[in-house]
Amino acid sequence: MNPKAVAMKYKAYEDNAPKVIAKGSGEIAKKIIQKAKEYDVAIFQNPELTDMLMNVELNEDIPAELYQAVVEVFVWLHKTEQKAELSKN
Repeated sequence: MNPKAVAMKYKAYEDNAPKVIAKGSGEIAKKIIQKAKEYDVAIFQNPELTDMLMNVELNEDIPAELYQAVVEVFVWLHKTEQKAELSKN
């Protein structure tokens, strides 16, 4: 199985939309995933969304038709971070 990975960033009040900042398959995907783990970044797995995001150029805003799917990822990420904070206390 050839893994794929896409990394995005979004800065509220600065960016118009989330941007694809890294993407790749095979060894590049493994390195993206490894870096995410090193920096304790939550990893969301959705092969269909990953395939769509692989078509977005690096440092390009995601297209409007992907906003809803990506919002769901960011909501999941926010909830995951809140749970992690609660478990620390």
